[in-house]
Amino acid sequence: MLLAEDGKVNQLVALQVLKKLGYTADIVCNGQEAVEAWVKNKYDIILMDCHMPEMDGYQATQRIREVEAEQNLKPAQIIAMTASAMTGDREFCLASGMDDYTTKPIDSHALGTALKKALSSLKNVPLQKLET
Repeated sequence: MLLAEDGKVNQLVALQVLKKLGYTADIVCNGQEAVEAWVKNKYDIILMDCHMPEMDGYQATQRIREVEAEQNLKPAQIIAMTASAMTGDREFCLASGMDDYTTKPIDSHALGTALKKALSSLKNVPLQKLET
């Protein structure tokens, strides 16, 4: 799992919540690093902050989706983690290519639900897609 988050405090909180849920994650601090890390490691799940320096989470998601399409790769499950909780923010994240959305401050129950949904989606990928 990859955590793309520029805030040090948010990184620590996310790691603690993930640990309590039984998960671990590698951390990057901006969207460009997220794309580079994903290209190198092909993470199945990415927790993506939407507002980061260098490249924001929306741009990083779009670039990952482009590479997946170009290389016919199975899609990563990208979960937005954002402080933006206004009407329409969830829809904007999904329209940007993200698969799910959770708000900050991080709610362990909401994050756990999003992760279970992501894992379930990964299991439903056709076998031939997993082998690419």
